Amino acid sequence: MNEYETLEISRDGPVMTIALNRPDKMNTFNATLRREIARAAIEADLDKTTRVVVLTGNGRAFSAGADLSDGDGMADGKAVESDLNFEYKPGVLAIHNSSKPWIAIINGPCAGIAYSYAMACDLACMGESSYLYQPFSAIGLVPDGGATWLIPRLVGTKRAYELMALGEKLSADKAMAMGMVNRVFPDETLREDGLAYAQEVAERSPLALSYTKTAVNFGQTHNLDETISKEASLQSICIDSEDAKNAVISFFNKQKPVWKGR
Repeated sequence: MNEYETLEISRDGPVMTIALNRPDKMNTFNATLRREIARAAIEADLDKTTRVVVLTGNGRAFSAGADLSDGDGMADGKAVESDLNFEYKPGVLAIHNSSKPWIAIINGPCAGIAYSYAMACDLACMGESSYLYQPFSAIGLVPDGGATWLIPRLVGTKRAYELMALGEKLSADKAMAMGMVNRVFPDETLREDGLAYAQEVAERSPLALSYTKTAVNFGQTHNLDETISKEASLQSICIDSEDAKNAVISFFNKQKPVWKGR
């Protein structure tokens, strides 16, 4: 089921894996990749059989960032501004705004613009030797792809600024301690362990997963009063659902619920 040039799409039951597939280029983002990931993210969200989406990289890197040999390194300011707004932005937003949980499985380096795609995911796993890297200050640039919005919400503004200003190669253990990732697995079994984690998430109520994501994202930009009301409206939808009613019956019958997503 692979109609993409720069992505490898695979499925294991309710889990869809989208793997960046330019291993010879460290999965750097060229024009094709940044367009294809936006399309794949939208298609994953529309796929009714998919409950969880995994984002990872084939080969020895999650992604080393933008492909400077593709013209990004020589592009003028207006061209870069256009690419960020009309090619990178749709992919990051499609992940962040997806109705389904996304899990980043970060293998090897995750640098530059790739950092934003990974942090836009709802959950993240890293291999023991993987690292996150904001290289922008070293080459006279600012972080992009939403990094200055995404990262401070995970670690706070002071830590986020330090990561960006000093360009620290953030280890998996430190990233976990800072709340940027959920699990650290051995490099040798990272993909396997990460997919098992994704399956565990996929066993939960799809409505609960979707609306919890909606509520968490809403709460990041609204006050407590508004967030409680948002939760109440979403709870109303959930409690009237067929899934919730069946789950109560399953609980009393000491059975595992069968989720239908409605």
